[in-house]
Amino acid sequence: MADQAETLREIVRNKIAVSEAAEPAAREAGNTEGKTRIITITSGKGGVGKTNISTNLAIAYAQLGKKVILMDADLGLANVNVILGIIPKYNLYHLIRKQKNMGEIIMDTNYGIRIVAGASGFARIANLTEDERKNFIAELSELSNADIIIIDTSAGVSNNVLSFVEAADEALIITTPEPTAITDAYGIIKIIATEMNKQDLGLKLVVNRVKSVVEGRKVAERMITIAGQFLNLKVDYLGYVYEDPAVQNAVLRQKPFMIVDPRSRASICLRHLVSRLEKVEFREGGGIGSFIRKLLGSKPRPGMDI
Repeated sequence: MADQAETLREIVRNKIAVSEAAEPAAREAGNTEGKTRIITITSGKGGVGKTNISTNLAIAYAQLGKKVILMDADLGLANVNVILGIIPKYNLYHLIRKQKNMGEIIMDTNYGIRIVAGASGFARIANLTEDERKNFIAELSELSNADIIIIDTSAGVSNNVLSFVEAADEALIITTPEPTAITDAYGIIKIIATEMNKQDLGLKLVVNRVKSVVEGRKVAERMITIAGQFLNLKVDYLGYVYEDPAVQNAVLRQKPFMIVDPRSRASICLRHLVSRLEKVEFREGGGIGSFIRKLLGSKPRPGMDI
């Protein structure tokens, strides 16, 4: 068993070395920063629009000329492909079962982004064994040619979610003004503060489905103040997304609202979010190699599903 574990670690180290060696070539190919920027998007509860924001944020980045990969990391209840109206032939289930590699499951779309589809209805892969988890992490090096990787996690707190949050360059927490959503968003922030020994995790709050700018700001200020006072954790307010009938209309049509109605209030908000992400003080990330190392080094937390 020790020999097998060391062999796996050596394979991952080699993959990291290859991905880091490829980063200068990525710069020449159009990745101007030379390193992939990883943004994890999560929420305290389901139903707050996390996947819709992840998908449309990816498209907004692509419209700036970025090479974007959107990964649906909800291992069990994936729906990025539903929002895009796509039926993937292969997904993370095939990768985790070692039936396919990352290069074989990644898909081009008609929206200027590439996606790694999650697996819906396979509860087993929502609880990965350690070997399956390490194999999954090792395969991530195949994504190093992207400028931006957006990871749409499952709602709530699991080892998978915490690992992605800890390893990413920025983590966006999505909430709505509803009291239950605010409570659950604070809950995930509290667990992040408890489980991780870093005070600057690049946490950014997005308030979805607001009726006014004031409503979004009040929700954000309340949460940021509490996180700072009681958790000693820095959280920034990235922005808000308006409650907009264009969003529901797009969902029913199984198309991104950035495409269906690019002039809608929600679409304009997404462009503002990208603008702020690009203009905020950028925490220099280590690229996909650093992301893989952090994921590989993260340990399962006791009492939490992996």
